[in-house]
Amino acid sequence: MKILVVEPLKEPYEKEIDGTLETMQEIVGGLIQAIYPFDHPEIALICNDDGKLMKLPLNRALFDMDGKIVDIIAGTFFLCSAPTDSENFGSLTDEQIEEYKTRFEALEIYITR
Repeated sequence: MKILVVEPLKEPYEKEIDGTLETMQEIVGGLIQAIYPFDHPEIALICNDDGKLMKLPLNRALFDMDGKIVDIIAGTFFLCSAPTDSENFGSLTDEQIEEYKTRFEALEIYITR
């Protein structure tokens, strides 16, 4: 399964994984949560379900249609395909990899108090 991994303070990179729950949990460092924050409902963002509670480093912001921050993902996350006709996640296309690499290429630094 071809995914796009986004780590805090690093550029996104493509990775091939076996698609098992254990592998997905290893990438995000714990229990996984799938969210669908994009205009493309077939793209899932998989993150650590307890990332903020675990005080993982803040990674990338998610924005609404007006460009306002609606959430900040804590810890490493990845993007994959979430076909509506399947219960399993799948590979991103090369075009999706490039689109989301560009979207998340800017490194974001957050200062918490």
